[in-house]
Amino acid sequence: MSINNPSPQKIPFDIFLEDFRDRSRHAYRVRADIDKLSTNRGMPPFVMREVMSGNPLSVNIPEQYGGRGGKVEEILAMLSAASYESLALSLTLGINSALFLQPLAKYGTAEARLAVFDRFLSSQNMGGLMITEPGHGSDALNMQTSFTSDGESYNIRGTKHWAGLTGWADFWLLTAREQMKSGDLKRDIDFFICDVNQDGQHIIVEEFFDNLGLYQIPYGRNRIDVEVPHLYRLQPHSTGIKLLLDLLHRSRLQFPGMALGFIQRMLDEALSHTRDRSVSGKRLVEYDQVQHRISELQSSFTIASAMCANSSGKAGIEHDLSMCAVEANSVKSYVTDLMQSAAQSLVQLVGAKAYRLSHIGGRGITDSRPFQIFEGSNDMLYSQISDAVVKQMKQAKESNLYKFLINNDLSQKATGYLKDLLDFNLNMELPQRKMVELGQALSRIISMEMVLDLGEKGFRSDLIENSLATLRKDISALMGHFNYSDQANLIEDYQDNSVWYSLATK
Repeated sequence: MSINNPSPQKIPFDIFLEDFRDRSRHAYRVRADIDKLSTNRGMPPFVMREVMSGNPLSVNIPEQYGGRGGKVEEILAMLSAASYESLALSLTLGINSALFLQPLAKYGTAEARLAVFDRFLSSQNMGGLMITEPGHGSDALNMQTSFTSDGESYNIRGTKHWAGLTGWADFWLLTAREQMKSGDLKRDIDFFICDVNQDGQHIIVEEFFDNLGLYQIPYGRNRIDVEVPHLYRLQPHSTGIKLLLDLLHRSRLQFPGMALGFIQRMLDEALSHTRDRSVSGKRLVEYDQVQHRISELQSSFTIASAMCANSSGKAGIEHDLSMCAVEANSVKSYVTDLMQSAAQSLVQLVGAKAYRLSHIGGRGITDSRPFQIFEGSNDMLYSQISDAVVKQMKQAKESNLYKFLINNDLSQKATGYLKDLLDFNLNMELPQRKMVELGQALSRIISMEMVLDLGEKGFRSDLIENSLATLRKDISALMGHFNYSDQANLIEDYQDNSVWYSLATK
């Protein structure tokens, strides 16, 4: 199937999506062999030309600018279709979507939107976001990239690294803090659209990184010294920090789109292999442990589906998500853990054949691993989930975890299934490692709520029941860890009296 209609918004979405699937499948399975392609860095231009020829990013662009209207369900379905073929492709489209086009649609000036959206639709341009700096990773609020204004443009100077699509994107959202006359930097953050094809806006790539996994996406260190027109500054509705939180939370709520197709591919590959492979006279799929692993893959598929359904109603640019940290962080951290677990399970089921970068299982391990790190490492996000919930409990003067969660919109129905695990008074002064464990459990409880909601909408009931059983088992295990009081501590001078062979003959 091929669509040559220049107006993507007029095409019914099911036809639009199937055309995108066909283009992606043909690019990665016919014109290129993705198993061989993924062992080399970069992406052949013909692959992106074919994939982008149907204007998949038009799903992010408002209708008045020629796009499909920014419907979240279409964006997530597109990301999922892409990740079934290539996680790197899906992340490329996800970066363009959540980290560039959606913030532009919400906060950009009318002049900037008109010019940039036209380039995306007519010339298949791409855009990314630069936040992280060599000295300030998760500590984004202390970034040192600065800007000054001469009345007509903004001069932005600094260094950014680990921006996906380094040296590739046509546009960048650059984050910077205003430099005052004293030389100090203001606390707030501003966003600027940099068009690298314009004079005075070229960004110098000082180094390309040898990233582990996601070989098709370039990352590196960028030196910035650019002049950006005044109209290309985003217009926050209140502060730049709230704009940043709104942007990041919206992006995190859309991770399930990238996760779902990837998990489904791991599941399909596992089913195909275990049905075809025989050991000791019976098919692998007939063994109980194999069925257990595949049932967990199916549970992950169901959970990611539930998250997509949930985000479809919440992640549109019409919503202010700056205060949605608990939900957004729960979704991002848990679904990316599920991605890594899915890849590990496929490799375990396939065996040695999958322990290669050129196999989708081995490649899946390295490609999905950074999802647990970027946009906030999962340990940090789990801790932040607990910190926010503990703060809310203190404000509500409620110490019983069950009583608090049963009255919370994010967990009300799920908590009813878990009273025996949650009916206790929570210590409000927890060490960080316990905050991480509690955050892991809370993310599963919130996800269980989404699965229950999906079941009420008519999703296949046996998949829902299996997923609920898996979630309850995982939550029970996590709460067991959480309630275990003994803990190991750091021993800094561990080398003293710790050489085993000196004791072997005693």
